[in-house]
Amino acid sequence: MAQISLTFPDGNSRSYDAGVTAADVAADISTSLAKKAISATLDGQHWDLQWPIEQDSSISINTMKDEAQALELIRHDLAHIMARAVQELWPDVKVTIGPVIENGWYYDFDRKDPFTPEDLGVIEKKMKEIINLRDPVRTEIWDRARAVKHYEDNGEPFKVELIEAIPGTEPLRMYWHGPWQDLCRGPHLQNTGQVPADAFKLMSVAGAYWRGDSNRQMLQRIYGVAFLNREKLKDYLTFLEEAEKRDHRKLGREMDLFHMQEEAPGQIFWHPNGWTIYTTLQDYMRRQQRRGGYVEVNTPQVVDRKLWEASGHWDKYQEHMFIVEVDEDHAREKSINALKPMNCPCHVQIFNRGLKSYRDLPLRMAEFGSCNRYEPSGALHGIMRVRGFTQDDAHIFCREDQIEAETKKFIGFLSEIYRDLGFADFKVKFSDRPEKRAGSDDVWDKSENALKAATTAAGAAFELNPGEGAFYGPKLEFVLTDAIGRDWQCGTLQVDFVLPERLDATYIAEDGAKHRPVMLHRAVLGSFERFIGILIEEHAGKLPFWMAPRQVVVASIVSEANAYVQEVVNQLTAAGIRAEADIRNEKINYKVREHSVGKVPVILACGMKEVEDGTVSLRRLGEKQSTVQPLEEVTEALAREATPPDLL
Repeated sequence: MAQISLTFPDGNSRSYDAGVTAADVAADISTSLAKKAISATLDGQHWDLQWPIEQDSSISINTMKDEAQALELIRHDLAHIMARAVQELWPDVKVTIGPVIENGWYYDFDRKDPFTPEDLGVIEKKMKEIINLRDPVRTEIWDRARAVKHYEDNGEPFKVELIEAIPGTEPLRMYWHGPWQDLCRGPHLQNTGQVPADAFKLMSVAGAYWRGDSNRQMLQRIYGVAFLNREKLKDYLTFLEEAEKRDHRKLGREMDLFHMQEEAPGQIFWHPNGWTIYTTLQDYMRRQQRRGGYVEVNTPQVVDRKLWEASGHWDKYQEHMFIVEVDEDHAREKSINALKPMNCPCHVQIFNRGLKSYRDLPLRMAEFGSCNRYEPSGALHGIMRVRGFTQDDAHIFCREDQIEAETKKFIGFLSEIYRDLGFADFKVKFSDRPEKRAGSDDVWDKSENALKAATTAAGAAFELNPGEGAFYGPKLEFVLTDAIGRDWQCGTLQVDFVLPERLDATYIAEDGAKHRPVMLHRAVLGSFERFIGILIEEHAGKLPFWMAPRQVVVASIVSEANAYVQEVVNQLTAAGIRAEADIRNEKINYKVREHSVGKVPVILACGMKEVEDGTVSLRRLGEKQSTVQPLEEVTEALAREATPPDLL
């Protein structure tokens, strides 16, 4: 029999008969490893212990200590175990597919009656019974005809359709969990008992069209999560509880910030409180941009397709654009326009007005640009993922030899803003050329090398994010981590040699000739809408005092104090504090509870004692005790807190 050589992580090699399994290899190494083995990694591919190895390869044996591989197997096996449990409970249910996803898995079922929350509990119980059986997992290779007949005989039409959709004529792999069988590429664990029975939970049921086609059957999708042990499951469920408490949609209602409605999908109706946050943040950004040497501009919302064709967006980005047909002066031919999805082509139009000299560079041009992009309705999520939004957008027109200095300057600029907004640390990702792009490989080589060199020179370490650049150039992505450990990609910096060429942007260089500027696209917040959503969730609605829409409520304890309450409000307002009076005929505890739900940072209570002494009873959000302080001292302290960090 032919021999193959397997090389282990320590560099040593062993010879085996071709067709040896990874389980055999593990047993050859040691009995203890054979017992602990769950899978192998063969030439970088995740490999089932039962699969034969036919050629020379590098190999490592995985155990439950190899977290990535272990989680993939646990979650994949649980998908099968759940499908088996469902069919044992309800034999008439048809199965479809059940892939592994982030933190867990799902499986789609065709069932007449809807699954209920109580059903999920029953399924979980059955799954644990199957796990405890420790049924062996086995796999076989079948030809297509045999597989199709098997599923036809068992009344599983979805599996037949899946087989027909698999390209090629290669045989198919079948897996069994005890008596239950499924079509699957694998790999899998070796018995159901290897799945931790206390480290998974079924979470929810949702509708899902078969194969994502709205013209096909509506199926029922059951989601589950799974981890290596009970503690990690508990941590995840705690995380979800915390995330739910912080959900910006829930807090937006409680704080009366905004709403959304079906007549304007993906667009925001800002209420006074929410708009106060927006304008406060915008005012802060405007001041920072002025200090950073930016000039502010404003460009049209509706632009003729000719510009988008020239810029490349019509070809590369049209699917995300809102197209507008306009009957110009009732002419027979309609004019085709688009709502701008981004600001960059319009900024080039401003740059191109009048001659520019090398002395004008770098030119930093900023706009709080209102943009519109088509997002599928299913992708919309509160104010985090919308169709209408405002970018804190800017473009830096510079010479090639200025890229490094401008990159360094921007990273410092962004770092200061993030610190002010409560994010001291961030990660940087480098996104290189996407498959769908404009510009030659030579241009991309130049832009990628320039951005990498500039980022390194700025002292910013970065991780690679392959293929995620913009269609016109590579980019840096600045990623924040919030209070509960979630990552948010916000800021960007992109190097673009393509758009100045396409839109014929030039400047007069020192040699008197026309040269192309480099265009650096940059954003700090990304969009105001999404960043405000992040801030709300980061702070659980308890925004920093200077940004809070309602900073102080002055509440009367007795009606006789109403006049004094108004005096206090007037004094605070004059000191630049957003203050309002609550002189309703309600008990003070009721007022405190109501304003606490609305996340008002400070409540000042006034009774007759406070009136006589010229004091206020101060209570901060989240605190149970109040303190009585002179009004003048409180005003001075709160005025300082109300001052944006860049003005201190």
